[in-house]
Amino acid sequence: MESSKKTSYDILLVDDDQFLLDMYSLKFTNRGHHISTARDGLDGLTKIKEGMTPDVILLDMIMPKMNGLEFLEEFRKEKLSPKTLVIMLTNQGQSTDLEAAEKFDIKGYIIKATTIPSEVVNEVEKIGKENGI
Repeated sequence: MESSKKTSYDILLVDDDQFLLDMYSLKFTNRGHHISTARDGLDGLTKIKEGMTPDVILLDMIMPKMNGLEFLEEFRKEKLSPKTLVIMLTNQGQSTDLEAAEKFDIKGYIIKATTIPSEVVNEVEKIGKENGI
């Protein structure tokens, strides 16, 4: 049923900064979305392999154990949750960072340092609508 677009998303936020995990969890929850968090790429992959199928993954680039690009490489190679939209949410703003992430079919790239939290929520909702979720 194409006409019944979702009004809330299941989001997996993968970031090693606990303050940002808490803040974005509150912002997205207040807008009616369900959010789960992971402290690094390895934790995020484990949650997906255990059956989590988020609509959107918000992914930091620099994290311990497994960084965002390593996560993306494994996520795509194993064809995990293929309908999930991946949006980078990072402070890595160099064009080489963007190009490296784009190789893995990301749907958005948001720089944390220049985007206030409400704008991040708006951008994620916009990208979701543009991609049919």
